[in-house]
Amino acid sequence: MFDAIAARYDRLNAVISFGQHASWRHRLVAALRPAWGQLDEVLDLATGTADVAIEIAKTYRARVVGVDPSEGMMVVGREKVARHGLSEQVCLIDGDAQDLPFDDQRFDACCIAFGIRNVPDRPKALAEMRRVTRPGGVVAVLELAQPTGNGLALLARAHIKFVMPILGGLLSSKEEYDYLRESIAAFPKPEAFCQLMREAGLVRVAAKPYSFGALQLFTSRVE
Repeated sequence: MFDAIAARYDRLNAVISFGQHASWRHRLVAALRPAWGQLDEVLDLATGTADVAIEIAKTYRARVVGVDPSEGMMVVGREKVARHGLSEQVCLIDGDAQDLPFDDQRFDACCIAFGIRNVPDRPKALAEMRRVTRPGGVVAVLELAQPTGNGLALLARAHIKFVMPILGGLLSSKEEYDYLRESIAAFPKPEAFCQLMREAGLVRVAAKPYSFGALQLFTSRVE
């Protein structure tokens, strides 16, 4: 599915998030700073078109390895990396978050943005993220979620249920954005996902909601 929408993916993100995707990405990248202050090498899972990887590289002057199963998305990502002059700093490779081809404790931090919903075995992916991150490093997950509560959360739920598929359908197939809506609805509630992170061996787990709960930033550390 992601190969099919790769050329339009960035435009779709901008439309369905009403332009908020960049600020959401900033929050994730800011959360990656480790206890010792400097990042040398970071792993970005579900890197897609490399927006997060590029921002990490620019913010921390770190090396970034981006992993994604969609070659179509990474073709777009590599072009963007080259345009930003970061080809020596950012490397994108094909891979599976559930079975990472890296040594233990290789990276200073590890993150995944808008990708954990699509991973069949989330506990295994979280355990892999912990395994490849050095002690003291941050493991962070940024994900769309089902808003809870009343008031503005009702509007956020209506946006996810009705507006996002309609807007997405203008630029892509309705089926692809029906999938988006359904996968958001099926995603665990914040405390349940925090528990999955703890069970994967992560500590200092926290969830912070944004956009009336339509977005959750999960952060943790490796002991």
